[in-house]
Amino acid sequence: MSRPHGIPLPSAHRSSDPNETGSAFDDDWQGQPRPREGVRQLTGAERVRTLVESNASVSLTLPGALDQGELGTGVPAARTVTPDGDVILLVSGESAAARAAAHAQDDDLTAVIEITDVAPVSVPHRIRGRAWLAGWLTPVRDAADRAACAALMAERHPVGELLAMSDSLDIPYAGRPAWMLLRLEVGEISVDDLWGAEHVDPELLAAAEPDPMTAHEAEILQHLAASHGDRMGELCALLGARGEGADLKAVPLALDRLGLRVRFTRGATAFDARFDFPEPVGDVCGLRRAMRTLFA
Repeated sequence: MSRPHGIPLPSAHRSSDPNETGSAFDDDWQGQPRPREGVRQLTGAERVRTLVESNASVSLTLPGALDQGELGTGVPAARTVTPDGDVILLVSGESAAARAAAHAQDDDLTAVIEITDVAPVSVPHRIRGRAWLAGWLTPVRDAADRAACAALMAERHPVGELLAMSDSLDIPYAGRPAWMLLRLEVGEISVDDLWGAEHVDPELLAAAEPDPMTAHEAEILQHLAASHGDRMGELCALLGARGEGADLKAVPLALDRLGLRVRFTRGATAFDARFDFPEPVGDVCGLRRAMRTLFA
């Protein structure tokens, strides 16, 4: 993506070495099982869109900002994606990110969002993935545009903060918006997750849909782990030689519309197996049918 004034874009990849290959987080991911079988999977754009629309933790960095120490107060309360592929962030009006965006010109404030996806169950190598989106940050200034973005945000993530878009009364922030909507025009995307590391074309983000199981995944995985350990153990019989041995443990790790990923551990070793559903599921009813087929 080109910019009218040639503003440089910070890399969405943690490393600055252009010759680096492989995972962006080899240090954090040491021993993390990677897929070896050819199974159906979400596209890179779908995985990133799902993370953006999920409740995974997020951090916002402004390269070159003078008050980096205060950026912890700028962790977005919510985020969503517009039909044009921009990322809308809801941040505190008192945050460093909001102050920097308010005083910046239209396209001279670069920013990087990092989203970290952690498994909702106890499992070795619990970090399932990270995504980085880098681009240019501006406030959503126009009243009509702000109302449209707030409505989109509330539809995706109902949050009480959207009701407090009026000015703050707290000194020394009196007169500033209590909450501010910021727009990240995305210029670069990277993802490093259970499927591997790759760059994603920002133009694909708008067209990608978040996985419909995202809102239910944590509850379902926790339920399977806590109440159906015996049924999870039955999946070992589907692994062939790898499933032999009484000390093999099975923990549900990830769920999407295409299937269930299970992490199997034996002592200090671990491997993943992916169990595809007969067909993609679009809602909880379809998921129930797919799970009954899997455990039949």
